[in-house]
Amino acid sequence: MTAPSTPELVLDAGTELGEGPIWDAVRGRLLFLDIMRGHVHEYDPAGGQHRIVEVGQPVGAITPTVRGDWVVAAKRGFFRVDPASGRTTLIAEVEAELDANRMNDGYVDAQGRFWAGTMDMTERSPAGALYRLDPDHSVHRVLPGATISNGVDWSPDRTRMYYIDTPTGRVDILDFDETRGAVSNRRPFATIPGEAGHPDGLIVDADGFVWVGLWGGGALHRYAPDGIRDRQISFPVSNVTKCAFGGPTLTDLYVTTAFIGLDAAARAQQPLAGGLFRLRPGVTGRPPNRFGG
Repeated sequence: MTAPSTPELVLDAGTELGEGPIWDAVRGRLLFLDIMRGHVHEYDPAGGQHRIVEVGQPVGAITPTVRGDWVVAAKRGFFRVDPASGRTTLIAEVEAELDANRMNDGYVDAQGRFWAGTMDMTERSPAGALYRLDPDHSVHRVLPGATISNGVDWSPDRTRMYYIDTPTGRVDILDFDETRGAVSNRRPFATIPGEAGHPDGLIVDADGFVWVGLWGGGALHRYAPDGIRDRQISFPVSNVTKCAFGGPTLTDLYVTTAFIGLDAAARAQQPLAGGLFRLRPGVTGRPPNRFGG
């Protein structure tokens, strides 16, 4: 395995449930979330500025849009957010009848459609699903029966979609019809042994390799397009959630972490839990798609 750079703490963000990092190239900012607090964090690596926008409800995923605002997948559905004021506008409710559910991780495909899933907050019931929000604001239920719908991204040739439902202990791969926004032929891509942690968020780099955060595993794994793990990067915290490439050349890899679920002793042993980390693994990411484009 190739030896990557060592993760460095770039922001002691103190996120209880840090998640969903995504690079906003227009602003030169990294966006990431503190899910249960309903916080959107905006971090400027060049100047070091950091601010928090309060959404007012749990928020599981965020994306910049072609018109310059943000769209979030939140507790009750999809919302537009004004980055300046934090004002939210409902686009579409999702699972409004399921009060125990909330929206979780998501990402935008090359056609500007925002894919984000839901989960039962008890994390025990397969009551969630993966949804697709189209630019015309219509919502489509694509994959039912998820327990913790999590990471989603696509191969560089846009013919395959990767997807995680965390309790399965797998990254799955599906055939992807980009024109229709449809998936089929779901099968295992990579299996993570329980002792290594639980698969959380994922992202695909410019070479088609899949990066997976390991909740409870204190690591990132990278998998080649054939599903073979070729890198493991260890962190000084146990709950590694998701990563995103950023910076002017998309060679900085930012990683969110969480301290939720850690008892007092574990918190003392992991003072950096909830921080934002960065490493430079010697590979390049892909510019994230923007909703509506």
